[in-house]
Formats: sequence, C-alpha cells, structure tokens
Amino acid sequence: MSSSLLTNSSAMTALQTLRNVSSQLATTQNRISTGQRVSTASDNAAYWSIATSMRADNAALSAVSDSLGLSAATVDTEYTALTAVVGDTTGGLTKLQALLVEAKTAGIDRTKIQADITQIQQQMKGTANAATFNGVNWLSATATTPATFNLVSSFSRVGGTPTIGSITLTIANYSLYTSTQSGILDTVSGTASVDTINISALTDSTADQTTLDGYITQVTAAINSVASAAADLGAVKNRISTNTDFVKTLIDSVDRGVGQLVDADMNAESTRLQALQTQQQLGVQALSIANQNSQSILSLFK
Repeated sequence: MSSSLLTNSSAMTALQTLRNVSSQLATTQNRISTGQRVSTASDNAAYWSIATSMRADNAALSAVSDSLGLSAATVDTEYTALTAVVGDTTGGLTKLQALLVEAKTAGIDRTKIQADITQIQQQMKGTANAATFNGVNWLSATATTPATFNLVSSFSRVGGTPTIGSITLTIANYSLYTSTQSGILDTVSGTASVDTINISALTDSTADQTTLDGYITQVTAAINSVASAAADLGAVKNRISTNTDFVKTLIDSVDRGVGQLVDADMNAESTRLQALQTQQQLGVQALSIANQNSQSILSLFK
C-alpha cells in the first residue's frame, strides 16, 4: 500500500469512526440526563407528537380532578343541610310533624307547641342559609341563583375534538326557600307555608282540627320532597366519587402510556454508555496511531 503525505486514509477513517461514536455517546448521555428516549421532535416526531398531546390531555384531566373535588364539596354541603332539615325526633321536619300530630290532642296548650314549632322553623331556615360553599347555595335561592348548575365530571378527546362531560342539576329540585317563595318550605299551600305554620290560635273545633290535618299533610309532603332531594344529591355524591377515582386512575394510566413511548430504559442506556466510552477511547488511540504513519515518512529522507 502506498504512503501519501497529503492524504492519510487511515486517519480519515479513524476520525470518521470517532465522530460517529462521539455522536452516539452524546445521544446516550442526553437520554440519561433527561430520562427520556424521545425528548424532542427530532428524536421521533410521531412519538413526540403523541406524548405532547397526551400530556396536554393529562393536564386537562388534572383540572377535571380538581373540579370534581370542588363539586364533591359543594354537593356534600347541600346534602348535609338537606339531611339536617329532614331531621329526626329531636328536630327538623320529622320533629315538626310529630308536634303537629301532638297538637291534635284535645285540650293541649298549642301556644307552647307553637314555641317549639317556631324554633324548628327558624332552625331550618338557618340551616338552609348556612348551606353555602364557595358562594354557592342551592337551598336558599336568590334572584341571582341560576336555574341549573353544571358540575364538570370528565374530559375526553377524539382526534382534535375535546369533550367536557358534566352533571347538570336543576336547582329548583333542591331549593327550600326562594326569593319568590316557591321553594319546598316557603310555598304557600292553603293559608300558610311550612315556614309560616302557626297553631297558637287554633282550638279543638272541627274547623281547626281540619286545619291541623292540612298542616300535617303539608309537612308530610315536605318531608317526602326534601328526602327525595337528599336522595338525589346522595346519588350525585356517589357518581362524583366514582368519577374522581376513575379520573385519578386514568391520569396514572396516561402517564404510564406516555412513559412507554418516550422514557429511556436506564439499564440499557447505562450499558450502552460504558460500551461507547470504551469505543471512544479506542477511537482516540486508533486516530493517534494513524497520525503517526505520516511521521514515519520522514525517516525515509534521513
């Protein structure tokens, strides 16, 4: 093989090999540093695009999870208040019904019973007014209370079209008191609403006994309506809880899917790093040897 002073083929080959090894080494070091096999679009355009979209979807799912938490707290507040209004033997509509039945007894002091009834009426209104979370109150509705309320429940995307799922609640189904007196407890039926029942002036007369029967029927209907509203919110609570668990699981699933697309196998990369470092050292030595060939030409002229 001829020797050339101007063209050192061996050195050129060794240099090319060293450049290739150095490039692979840089790629491996980047994967180890970032933990990702695909960290930019130039690494793998298709996988990078999918991973970017899925990360955006996961951010939206995280927002849905936060919204579900807010929705759960709101529903729980209203549900707790409705349950308290239904009450038991110590208060609420259940106690009110019992007092009205007691008032049917001939000769009983209905003025004293009315004192208890008044306290229950005030307690129920106070409970409804207190059922506020983040400025939202469905039980004591005002003129600015919306007719419906949407609770964000899910997020999905087919192609480029995002879809937001929601649970729509009709506020009138839960309103105990309204600014127009059309709630479950302040709607007038006959001569009074549940909120304004007053038996202090009633006697044992047949007409007054009929009035008491009407009040008892009215309170019984209110118990059924409030219990139905509480049951409906209870079902919504369960749905939100199920959705919350699903969204959290889905976020984890998407994270795993993205990881399978773009994450680096650190075991493989560490092994590859050691191999490339060895190749780099050998490449440097090979280039050094090839460069010495041109030095040997000088000995021919001594």
